[in-house]
Amino acid sequence: MPLTNFLFKQVDNSSLIVFRIIFGLLCFLESIGAIFTGWLNRTLIEPQFTFSFIGFEWLQPLPGNGMYFYYTIMGLFGLFIMLGYKYRFSAFMFTLLWTGTYLMQKSSYNNHYYLLILLSAIMIILPAHKNVSLDAKYNPSIKRIAMPNWCRYIFILQMFIVYTYGSIAKLYPDWLDTSVMSILMTSKAHYFLVGNLLQQEWMHYFLAYGGILFDGLIIPLFLYKPTRKLAFFASIFFHLFNSFVFQVGIFPYLSLAFALFFFEPKTIHRIFLKRKPFYEGSEVIIPPYRKPMLIVFTLYFTAQILLPLRQYVFPQSVLWTEEGHRMSWRMMLRSKSGYALYYVIDKKSKEKTFINLDEYLTPKQKRLASAKADVIWQFAQRLKNDYAKKGQDVSVFVNCKISVNGRDYIPFINPDTDLAAVKWSAFKHSEWILPPKQDYFTR
Repeated sequence: MPLTNFLFKQVDNSSLIVFRIIFGLLCFLESIGAIFTGWLNRTLIEPQFTFSFIGFEWLQPLPGNGMYFYYTIMGLFGLFIMLGYKYRFSAFMFTLLWTGTYLMQKSSYNNHYYLLILLSAIMIILPAHKNVSLDAKYNPSIKRIAMPNWCRYIFILQMFIVYTYGSIAKLYPDWLDTSVMSILMTSKAHYFLVGNLLQQEWMHYFLAYGGILFDGLIIPLFLYKPTRKLAFFASIFFHLFNSFVFQVGIFPYLSLAFALFFFEPKTIHRIFLKRKPFYEGSEVIIPPYRKPMLIVFTLYFTAQILLPLRQYVFPQSVLWTEEGHRMSWRMMLRSKSGYALYYVIDKKSKEKTFINLDEYLTPKQKRLASAKADVIWQFAQRLKNDYAKKGQDVSVFVNCKISVNGRDYIPFINPDTDLAAVKWSAFKHSEWILPPKQDYFTR
């Protein structure tokens, strides 16, 4: 079959080898950087508790200095990936540890963190250690200069999905009229040299529409040889701009590393790995496990395509409820703020007690517990459990109003619903989320 021959055609593996080195280095820097920037302390150590993903409440930060050891070990596995040492085990362990730290907190939810789970899982199955690695040095029998073509295209397809959904998600009025971009840039006014520039209306249009075009076209432009260099230089500008303005960690540099898979293997070999023999052949090696492998890949990419579409199953706008928001590549699309008043009522004495959020939450957690439905529900459950430990059976109510993209604050949660008594479902709409006014999203 033409597709099978295409996927299993052997090509030079220089791009994958270089990507492994960059990927491992970035994993190391992300892990160790979390310690030295204070992110780890603010997010997983200082808080009394973390808002884990619902269903993973058992996954909690380690006590004491445990999380420092956790991130140090995770960083070491990133370093081992870079060096190609015990590669598959190191990639598996990094994936496991990174997934754990992702699921145990969502105060700092980021699409890029989710993407790193996917990419590190993909790296486990790739033969990225077959050259320029400690594994190949200590066991020369595994050394290879070629790889099957699918090792390139699995990344290309994954990033095509990410960018395409990122572009489509921006096609809504608040983005198109630049009101979102204006809000995002307001907080950057103090930036050295460029702060004033970022407040200009023409710059907002350039960034808003440039973002749509970049996300929608970058993969096709990379695939088309005459526009490949243009795409590469556009990527450098786009990702370095994002790194400087939005401080989004390793993602801009990881995204630039994907360019390795679009350029001709000979070009990558000549620039980075001249000493490695170059694979000149075009042999097709079809493994005996190709059918189950293709089935797994088909199921995986089908899930990747369908997950972002689940937002359309819910009756209200994802901008309002955020039902179907996560894992959908809805990146930096809106501004949301809110304020909430929590109170509990003892079911026996009927005594009402107002909750001081400062006694429970960090400032970042307070913002989440005032604007995001799932976090509001989780905090209500936390209050219920805390009072149960004191021997009190309580109901938990919330008066909450939110603002989306600078609009008026309007009621978000039904104040008459005892959130301690309702169950959470990830697959159906939460009826206690009030609908926005009919004309709320029209300007």
